[in-house]
Formats: sequence, structure tokens, C-alpha cells
Amino acid sequence: MKTNNQIKLSRAIFNRFALILYISMMFSPVMAAEKIRGQVFDEQNQPVIGASIIWEKTKVGTTSDTSGYFEIEVSKAKEPLLVTYIGYVPQQVHIENPNDKVTIYLKEDTELLDEVVVSERAPGTITQREALLQTQKITMGEIRRDACCNLGESFVTNPSVDVAYSDAATGAKQIKLLGLAGTYVQMLTENYPNFRGAATNFGMDYIPGPWMEGIYISKGTSSVKNGYEALAGQINVEYKKPQTMDKLSVNLFANDALRTEINADASIHLKDNLQTGVFAHYSVDKQPHDRNNDGFLDYPATEQFNLMNRWSHSVGNYTSQYGLKYINENRTGGQDTKHHVFDDPYLITLNTNRGEFYTKQAYSTITDDNLLTSAAIIASASIHDQKSMYDRTRYDVNQKNLYLSFLFEKEFSRIHQLSTGLSLNYDGFDEMLRETPIERKETVVGGYLQYTYNLNDKLIAMGGVRADYSSLYGLFVTPRMHLKYNPTEWVHFRASIGKGFRTANVLAENNYLLASSRKINIADNLDQEEAWNTGANVTFYIPIAGKQMTLTGEFYHTRFIKQVVVDVDSDPHTINFYNLDGGTSYSSSSQVEMSYPFFKGFTFTAAYRYTRSMSDFRNPATGEIRYLSKPLMNDYKGLVTASYQTPLRKWQFDVTAQFNGGGRMPTPATVNPLWEERYQPYTVVNSQITKYFRNWSLFLGAENLLDFRQLNPIVDASNPRSNDFDATMVWGPVHGRKIFAGLRFNIPRY
Repeated sequence: MKTNNQIKLSRAIFNRFALILYISMMFSPVMAAEKIRGQVFDEQNQPVIGASIIWEKTKVGTTSDTSGYFEIEVSKAKEPLLVTYIGYVPQQVHIENPNDKVTIYLKEDTELLDEVVVSERAPGTITQREALLQTQKITMGEIRRDACCNLGESFVTNPSVDVAYSDAATGAKQIKLLGLAGTYVQMLTENYPNFRGAATNFGMDYIPGPWMEGIYISKGTSSVKNGYEALAGQINVEYKKPQTMDKLSVNLFANDALRTEINADASIHLKDNLQTGVFAHYSVDKQPHDRNNDGFLDYPATEQFNLMNRWSHSVGNYTSQYGLKYINENRTGGQDTKHHVFDDPYLITLNTNRGEFYTKQAYSTITDDNLLTSAAIIASASIHDQKSMYDRTRYDVNQKNLYLSFLFEKEFSRIHQLSTGLSLNYDGFDEMLRETPIERKETVVGGYLQYTYNLNDKLIAMGGVRADYSSLYGLFVTPRMHLKYNPTEWVHFRASIGKGFRTANVLAENNYLLASSRKINIADNLDQEEAWNTGANVTFYIPIAGKQMTLTGEFYHTRFIKQVVVDVDSDPHTINFYNLDGGTSYSSSSQVEMSYPFFKGFTFTAAYRYTRSMSDFRNPATGEIRYLSKPLMNDYKGLVTASYQTPLRKWQFDVTAQFNGGGRMPTPATVNPLWEERYQPYTVVNSQITKYFRNWSLFLGAENLLDFRQLNPIVDASNPRSNDFDATMVWGPVHGRKIFAGLRFNIPRY
């Protein structure tokens, strides 16, 4: 029998449990109502994909998915929802009962521009407030705010992503996120992996800016359903959709350096449920420039053809997409033979042909309670062929990639969600360095399981694990965990921890290093790279004077367990690739960001980021280990960007200032050093003015307005075949001020 104390303890536990249950039952209807769910359709009852849904006078927003479905948290400011999409009349929606499902129909835009009044300007960068992962969407409006002609030029107004030239001869660009090189960032297009391996160096130039509908940036480890990579984060590019894009859109661009670009895209609706989109791009930049008179072109002469065709088909709950893309690009860099005479000029030529194909097949159902069940198959294939000559050094690479993925997702309730799937990725590399063939093939098959627990949208936890088997490295397991907690409407906390893996394709990803006289040494049996990433983020949505200030603070730390070290410090005449072998390598990134619309039509963002990246570097000859900050990495970055749009959207004025910190250069020679140990901070300012008409607009601007340049980016340029020649010491802009102008024209579908 139970004692009196045991009985009292049991009653106390029971009473406490009953009290908790009672409070939960009393407040659960209120808490469940804190997220509004709905769908966006056009007048033909077709879902509108990518429509912007934001609370007026705030930056709180989201976008509709492939079925037009969206979720957004309730705003206590009592403002209406503003729903916008290009080609449609903006809609203000007043929410009476947050528990009801909202259905929104957008009407075709047949009114004159001066008769359309939009009460608030939609922000160019939307904070995905409801997203579990820290995610930002760069909209088409934000992309157009600067001299953007391709993906690599789309991050000028973004404080998180840096894009810089990898060298001063080939024009290769590299992104940096969380203090890590772009190879640690998973690049996606339409949510499938793309631009890996051989396309790493120039993939930023393969996506024209006018083709993009939006860019999604998420930091830290991502969902396991997208694979085992993404050690630092993900960048996903969404192209314009045939269902919603304009009938015709044309973009013309030219600058004072005679760079010219022509972009055009058109959509055809063959039936109500069958649409296609055709995209064409041509760019040419062949005028030689050598402002510092070192005998080398400041950037290579380039010519690119780019074509894409997309199809979309839907029958009831079934949707399918198909896409084909072809790229031809020719680059010629090196010595300027037009303005200088050379007996045997040092030239770099790169000729690239790339073909891509992808398809998505999906079936989804939504219950009356808005519970989603979906199954999808994603398949993509690409062939990348690059033939190049670095002076007398031949480097050719042919990469074949095949990616297959099956995904199944089910919402059992608003609290419990499950996602699972299988994937296969094949990479085949055939390389030729000088006259030595190099062949490498890797097949990775795997599966994942991911569970999401959503406690009334206040606390969301997502845990996932995937197991993959590599034909080169065997079995490896990738665990990841994400948390989101918003105790009130105006403050949101996020945290994440997870592991990531990556196969280093040394030559394919770093062939720009051949633009130097350094000897390349690659160690045998390079490991698969492995790292843990942890991060935390807090975002405040603060109402001030009837508007909303968004204030964000974050910290991310990436620590490598295994890494392929790119060592340019041990010897100024050698580049060594070797395993970390138990050494220390990490990167930490801290950032604060503030956005506030001070008055109607005006947007303003200010941000500051501090980065600390350290690694052990081992001298292969002596065995000496030095613990150094990673070279050519800015210590900090500040960003201030402002934009003003006049009433009725007649004019728009944009300015962006980047304040880039200094950093460490690769270790120079102790005897007769040819460069400094550090480079100094510098500032880059861009500006643009846009005049809008009904279906077209004109823009005029300046890139690098202060005309800052790294004066001598090439070491020993006068002796390109000497032991000291090196074109890879780039830390700043290699070209100065550029004035540009352009025209945009469109025929709206609705």
C-alpha cells in the first residue's frame, strides 16, 4: 500500500498535469490562429507561383509555392496583406478571421500606370519570417537595383555573400559565405544541385540576371533532403516560371568599356495547363583594357551564348516540369596584344560548352484542414566540357553529372510532419593536365529521414539524418538539427547544428591557379572533407512610427574534422594540396543587420560582419606547422544601401556602399619579397537611376563610383614566364569606375 507521502506526491503530480492540460486546452485555439494560410490564383483559377505576400508597412513576408499555397504569421499591427506579382494588379486583403483559409484571386493588369496606386513599396529583400531556417529572398526588384547582368553580380546589395575575382587573368569569380570559399556553399537551381566541380569557377556567369525570379540564401547546414553538402549554407536560384512570366521581356545593357548584353525571354500558353518559356542571352566584352599599363588585360575578352527552354504541365494534383539549357562561352586573357608588341605573348584561352537537362514530377494533395501530402521525383543531368590553355600549359576537363532524387512528405497534423527520400549522384571527371590524363568517377547513393515538430508555430524543431555510400569513401552519416522559437510576434530565435561532407575536386575547382608559375603539388589519397557547423540567430521586428524596423544578429561557426588544405603559404613558388591530418581549421562569422523604411517609398539597410578564419598550414618539406588566418579573406565588411522610389513609381534612385576590411596576403618570400604581408581596407560605391514607363524602363548608373582598383594584381607581370609570375593575388577590384546604361521592355501576360 502507498504511504501518505506517496499519495500526496501522486496527487501533486496529477494536479500539476491537469493544470498544464487545462491551460493548453484554453489557449490552443488562440495559438493555432497565429498563422494565416491561403492560396493565390489568377483569373483562370491557376495557382500563382512566387507571388509576394507581405504585411503592409513591414518587411514580414513570404511567397506562394508551386500550388499557390502560402503561410504567414498574424500581424498584431492590424495592417492588410499586400499581394503582388508582375503582370497583376496588387491586392490588399483585410483578414477578418485568421482561422479561415484565405483564397486570393489576382486580376490582370489592364489599367494605365498612372491609375494604379500601390500604398506601400514592397521590400526588395524579404525576410522569410515563417521559415525554420534563416532565409532571405532577393527579389527581382532587388536584383535590378544595381548593375546586375548575371548571378555573380546579384549580391552587391546583400551583406552576407561576397563575390570576388579569383585571379586577374581568367575572370573566374568565387563567392564567400560565413568566411568560407564558395566550394562549401551548395548551389541549387530550382532546388536541385547545380554548378559543381568544373562549373565552380565560372558558374556565377552562367545565370543571366533577367532570367531570375528570385534568389534564396540560407546560412548554416540546410535540410538533409537536399544532400550532405552545404557546409556553410545554400543559395537557390529560381528562374522565371512559364505560368506567370511576361509574354515578352527584353533587357539591353552596355557600359563605357563596350561590354554589351542582350537578354530576351518569352512565354507561350499552349493550353490552360501547358505552358513553355524560351530564354536567350548574348553577351560580348572583347574590347581590351589595360589601365595600369602592365601589359596584361585587366579582365579577359569574353563572348557567351546562353539558351534555355522550360515547360510546365499540370493535370489536377499532378504537375510536371522540364528544362533544357545550353551555354557556349569563350574567354581570352593574358597579355594585351592590341596595345603592346610581344614576340611570344602569354595568353590564356578557355572554351566551354555546357548542356543541362532537368525534370520534376510531383503529385500533391491538400486536405480541408490544409494538410499536405506530396511525392516528387527530381532528375537532372549535365555535361560540362572546358578546353583551356594557360600559356603553354594545357588543361582540359569534361564532367558528366547525373542526379536523381525521390521525395515523400506528409503532414500528419499541424504538429507532426515527416519527410523521407532517396537520392543518387554520379560525377565523372576526365581531365588532361599538360599531357597527363586524370580520370575520377564517384557514385553516391543515400537516403534520409526528417521529422518536424511544430508546437503552434511558437516552437518548431526539425531533426534529420541521412546515410550515404560513396564509391570512393564508403559509408558516412549526416545528422542535422534546427530549432526556431518565437516567444512573441516581434522576436524570433533560430539555432542549428549539423555535419556536412564534400568531395574535393582539386583541379576542376582550382584550375585558375594555373595562371601563375607556381608548381602544383597534390598529395595522394585526399580525404573527403568533413565539418560541423553551428549557428544561432535572433531577429527583432520592432514597430516604430507606424513602420517596422528589422534588426538581426547572428553567429556561425564551422569547424573542420577533415579538410583538403590549399596551401599557398609554405612556399611562394608552390601550391600544395594535402589533408588537414588532425590539425585545426575553422571559420567564425558574426553579423548584425538593420533595415527600416524611414519614409514612404524609401528602403534602407545597414550591416556589419566580422569574420575570423584560421587553419594549420604544414610545410611539406620541413614538416613545420603554422597556425595562420586564411589568406585573401576580408576581416570585416560593412554595407549601407538605400533606395527611393517616387510616388506612382515614376523614378527610382539607388546607392550602395561596401566597406571592405583588410586581410592577410599569402606569405611572401623572406628574401626579396614581391608583395606586402597585408592589404588595406577599401570602399566600393555603386549607384543607379531608373525611369519607369508603362511597359518599359531606362536605367543609368555607375559601378565602383570612387574608381578604386588594386593597382598591381599580377606579380612580375613583365616576366610572365619567370618563377615569380603570379596572377592569383587578387584581393580587390581589378577594374575601375564603369558607367552603364540599359533598357527593359516587357509585354505583360495579364
